Amino acid sequence: MREPAAPTGPLAEPIMLWPFNHFRKPRLAPRGTIETIYGMIVTQAREPLFYREFGVPDTVNGRFDLLVLHLWMVLRRLRRMTGGTELGQDLFDRFCADLDANLREMGVGDLAVPKRMQAFGEAFYGRSVAYDLALTEGGEALAAALGRNILNGVDSFNAERLAAYAESAIASLDRFEDAALLNGSWRFPLPVEESAQP
Repeated sequence: MREPAAPTGPLAEPIMLWPFNHFRKPRLAPRGTIETIYGMIVTQAREPLFYREFGVPDTVNGRFDLLVLHLWMVLRRLRRMTGGTELGQDLFDRFCADLDANLREMGVGDLAVPKRMQAFGEAFYGRSVAYDLALTEGGEALAAALGRNILNGVDSFNAERLAAYAESAIASLDRFEDAALLNGSWRFPLPVEESAQP
């Protein structure tokens, strides 16, 4: 399987992860660290306010896209840490293991799982690159990217609210010390509190 080419331009350190990276160095982060961080990502992606107040479709695709958004935000922050690339790969591997398990629980056959996983990987890469680029262009570009990928391009008001939430969450992650990220003593902001319009 060929890994997608790295993006060029203003992205100095793009997210380059892959679910079938069997030939890398052994895990550096304790398993509990990965479980803690991934659990926080999943919990936030399942926050009912996104589906009730922000218009995110409460479907398999909607939930996947919110999971990808929050994973992208955390991976972006981890890139700044010493050892963050390895930790990010471990976290991405945990994400892929979760998707694999969910596919099998849904009855997807063994032969079809690798193709579905490849599609998930490509979706993650596409969205990550789009969000990274949008961040360099400002809030309107991020709203457009989130609206296109999460809200099916039909809800510009909620796309702007979702972009405001994402910018707030990114700023919050950037303020936390590395140690806080590793021991799980941080939280994502609540979406309505941070981004609701008056």
